[in-house]
Amino acid sequence: MRVLLVEDDPDLSEVVLLGLRQEHLAVDHAASFTQAIDFLLTTAYDIVCLDLGLPDGDGLDLCRRLQSAESPDEILERPGRVLILTARDAVADRVAGLDAGADDYLIKPFSMAELAARIRALSRRDGTQAGLVVIGDLEVDVATHRAARRGRPLHLTGREFAVLRYFCLHPGLVVSAEELLEHCWDAHADSFTGSVRVILSRLRGKLGEPPLIHTLKGVGYRLGEPR
Repeated sequence: MRVLLVEDDPDLSEVVLLGLRQEHLAVDHAASFTQAIDFLLTTAYDIVCLDLGLPDGDGLDLCRRLQSAESPDEILERPGRVLILTARDAVADRVAGLDAGADDYLIKPFSMAELAARIRALSRRDGTQAGLVVIGDLEVDVATHRAARRGRPLHLTGREFAVLRYFCLHPGLVVSAEELLEHCWDAHADSFTGSVRVILSRLRGKLGEPPLIHTLKGVGYRLGEPR
């Protein structure tokens, strides 16, 4: 899952980035309204965590622009969900945020555990994230980041688990390498040593036999039992 954090406080940003990456999420960071626009012009995010008090604009304006079909910024890649992170705690502020198109509203200060839980809850609204996914003899708990095959725990790196989770959230579907890069890698990831091909090779090795990740030449990859 790929997340854009829009937050101008450097100390808070550092903490949130670390916490979300420990949740095996691919996270990009924008410290201003303008930087957020730059990211959203090129990347389709699953979730945007949006501060309202930005140095060069109001996060509510960005939220509205993401939701408006008639916006001059129609080329912006609209995120799946928007979660507002702000110190504005008045009821009127919360109402304004939700009316602007936000899906959830979290008041600062907040705990990382609650933020992670809210992100998981937002993902479930689309029906794409269940707690436990079972494919044949493979079990993946996308909430607790645990995976096992035939009851044997799989020891996966963060990137390996992120890719496996993405497959599990799209069961039976063919996923392209570009789609995996878009949702499981962030802007600062090393695209050479951690390429899709390298990660898939390692993941296949850890999953063992018979293979569960199948290559469809020229199309992409599918997770599932052999057809």
